[in-house]
Amino acid sequence: MEVKPTRAEVAVLLATMQDHALGQPPGCQLRAAVLGHSLARAVGADPSECETLWWTSTLRFLGCTGHAFDMAVVFGDEIEMRAAAARLDMSDPLAMARAMVGFAGRDRHGPDRYRAKLSALAGGRRAAEFNFRTACEVADVLAERLGLDDTVQAALRTSFERWNGRGYPHGVQGDAIPRVMRIAQLGYEFEVMSRLEGVSTGLDIVRARRDRAYDPALADLLLEHGADWWNALESADPWEVALAIAPVCAPLDGVQVHAALLVLADFADLKSPWTAGHSRTVAALARDAGGPAAEAAALVHDLGRVGVPNTIWDKPGPLTRDERDRVEYHALLTDQLLRRIPSLAVLADAAAGTHERLDGSGYCRRLHGSQLDDTQRVIAAADCYAAMTSDRPHRAALAPAAAATALRAMTTDGRLDAEAVERVLDAAGHRRNARPPNPSGLTAREIEVLQLLAIGLKTREIATRLVISTKTADHHIQHIYTKINASTRGAATLFAIEHGILR
Repeated sequence: MEVKPTRAEVAVLLATMQDHALGQPPGCQLRAAVLGHSLARAVGADPSECETLWWTSTLRFLGCTGHAFDMAVVFGDEIEMRAAAARLDMSDPLAMARAMVGFAGRDRHGPDRYRAKLSALAGGRRAAEFNFRTACEVADVLAERLGLDDTVQAALRTSFERWNGRGYPHGVQGDAIPRVMRIAQLGYEFEVMSRLEGVSTGLDIVRARRDRAYDPALADLLLEHGADWWNALESADPWEVALAIAPVCAPLDGVQVHAALLVLADFADLKSPWTAGHSRTVAALARDAGGPAAEAAALVHDLGRVGVPNTIWDKPGPLTRDERDRVEYHALLTDQLLRRIPSLAVLADAAAGTHERLDGSGYCRRLHGSQLDDTQRVIAAADCYAAMTSDRPHRAALAPAAAATALRAMTTDGRLDAEAVERVLDAAGHRRNARPPNPSGLTAREIEVLQLLAIGLKTREIATRLVISTKTADHHIQHIYTKINASTRGAATLFAIEHGILR
């Protein structure tokens, strides 16, 4: 019987993705949720409020990818900026203004940097309000799609408000901020400060911000018990502890699993306007070319995108070696994220293998054809076609016919599987090639020779079988070796296996 994930498991996975997007170590947000739970129990919250708090704390930054692009335009590496901003006192307008001007243009030089700082200064609070309003609206939509109730959605709309009314985007203050959000804010910021500065300093910061950023009654309880709560949690696994206190959830049914995968896909793809909807497009092609399993893996093939800054994804020019390394990291992160949930771990190999290539030139494991199954080959072709037919910061979209030609060329040079490419192109509405092009530019006769070479026939035996001279057979073999970059029969046989050439 197939095991399905629960809504709580999807939420803790999203919490971990939010950590990566915010420049925090995995476990930060879940540890904050557990601290918030301790505070809620101390204040006498009933089970219903504790349940709402858990969803609110776990998904507090559910809209963070929705404004990553806008932040990167002004502040450069938005992940680095968000990591630094976690220490800021959002209830202090002057501190926020200084930080915005200080962060602006950090990735630029000369006049461009100066102009970025002037732009941040001119935008002021209005720009900040727009930024945080975007995050709240995106969180609202995704929370509804996850099936969370109105109380959770209402709390998430106040994620960046503050007790003194100096927060964002609407200046809500005091008790008008739902208590679960006041607890979630306190738990998260106490976690960040205690982890970075030590518990004593974390408590000092809470004390300094009491009655300004934080509800004073809640702050007093944290000041009294926070050190004990932290000590009890410090050596625990945040993932396990957070799931242990999660609301009881039944496994999702098939329709709900698909809806949850769409939320995960959209959360990742929203990070850049250049990738919005990309995973859905890849999944639609993969479904028609490879079936439901390929569709599911394709939806989550780019989850790790959240851990790479927009300054790389949105760069209009060529990437440096360091930047390419960070791009490759996102495939590894996708694999790590999916393996956290047993019922989604079955998608990990196919999803993380999307960027591998038959000739070993892909990433991040440099797998070769014999190590890539049909689903991985289909998703790789679908991903390339979807990217080719979409605008990217460094180039305009290719016309469908040009993309089809380029995709088929990738089979000729041995990077993509020819059959998978033809199935994807068929799904995209192209006329299927009656005969897919041979890999590495091998001729039909060379394919015949390679098939015989791979099953152990010697040069003279190949010549006899094909009724050609021994010299001609040897000539074909040397051409094959040159084209496939091999010099031995064993390597040529492996190439034949990888490319489905053996009869």
